[in-house]
Amino acid sequence: MAKGGGGVLLPVSAEPGKGDGEAELFKGSAMTRRGAVAALSYMSCSVLLVMFNKAALSSYKFPCANVITLLQMVCSTCLLYVLRRLKIISFTNSEPSVPSDSLFFVPFRMLLRTSPLSLSYLLYMLASMESIRGVNVPMYTTLRRTTVVFTMIMEYFLAKQKHTPPIIGSVVLIVFGAFVAGARDLSFDARGYAIVFVANITTAVYLATINRIGKSSGLNSFGLMWCNGLVCGPCVLFLTYIQGDLKQTIEFPYLYSPGFQVVLLFSCMLAFLLNYTIFWNTILNSALTQSMCGNLKDFFTVGLGWVLFGGLPFDLLNVIGQGLGFVGSGMYAYCKIKGK
Repeated sequence: MAKGGGGVLLPVSAEPGKGDGEAELFKGSAMTRRGAVAALSYMSCSVLLVMFNKAALSSYKFPCANVITLLQMVCSTCLLYVLRRLKIISFTNSEPSVPSDSLFFVPFRMLLRTSPLSLSYLLYMLASMESIRGVNVPMYTTLRRTTVVFTMIMEYFLAKQKHTPPIIGSVVLIVFGAFVAGARDLSFDARGYAIVFVANITTAVYLATINRIGKSSGLNSFGLMWCNGLVCGPCVLFLTYIQGDLKQTIEFPYLYSPGFQVVLLFSCMLAFLLNYTIFWNTILNSALTQSMCGNLKDFFTVGLGWVLFGGLPFDLLNVIGQGLGFVGSGMYAYCKIKGK
C-alpha cells in the first residue's frame, strides 16, 4: 500500500499474507472485502466513463476517439509522475532502491519485463476501437460479452487455472443471455464478426497478462499503469498523427467550449481511475472476475443510459436476455463470495 499525505492509505495491489481472516466477507470466502471494493470501484468508474465519453463523442460530436484515448493516457502518466515525484505513491510493493541511472522511476529491465502487458494493452485498445466500426451496436454488445469465455481459456493456458462447474454454468448463462438479447438484431457479417472476436481475444490476453505479470513483477497497480503509459503513449501519438486526428482536433469548433473541456477533464480523470481499478481488481481477484464485472456493469450502463439519453425501444426478448446475463453475473459473484 502507498501512503499519501496525512497517512492516507492508497490500495495498490494484493499484499501477501493479508486478505484472510477478518478481511473475508464470509468464512471460507474466495473474495475479500478489499476485493469486493475493487470490483465495485471498477464498475462505478466504467459506467461513469461511458457516460462522459458518450457526451464527448455524441452530444458534442467530437470525431477523434483516438485523441481522447491519447489525452487520457497523457494525463494519467503525468499524474503518476507528479504523485511519484512527491513520494505520495510508489511503483513497487516492497519499495526497493531504484538504480541511479533509471530515467523512469523503474529499471529499464522492468520496462522490458512488462512490455508484453503494454503490447497486449495496445492490441486490445486498437482492436476494440476497430471492432465497433463495422457492426451495429446490439451485435457488438452481444458478441463482446462472449469475452468471458476467451478469458477462461486464456487463464487456463497462461496460468493453468481451472474453474468449478458453478462458475462455468454462470458463464454459460451470461453468454446465452447475451445472444437472446441480441437475437433480433444479429445479421451475419463475416468481417464484423471476425474483428469483434479478435477484440475479445486481445481483451482476454490483456486481462490474463495483468493477472500474471502483476503478481510476479514486483510492481503495484500504479507501477503497471506507469509502464503501460511509457510504452503505449508514443505509439498512440504516432497513430493519431498519421491518421490526421491531431489536425481535426485543432479545427474542432467546440475545442475551446467550457462544457466540452469539462467533459474531457472528467473523461481523463475517470480513465485514470478506471485503469487503476482494472489493475487493482484483476490482481486482487482474477482476470475472470474482471471480465464478469465488465458484463455486470453493462446492466447498469444500459439502465443509466436509458434514463439519461433514452432512445432505446422496449423489446421483451432483449429484456429477458439482459435479465439472464444479470442472473449469471449474480451467480458468479455468489460463488466467489462463498468460495465455491
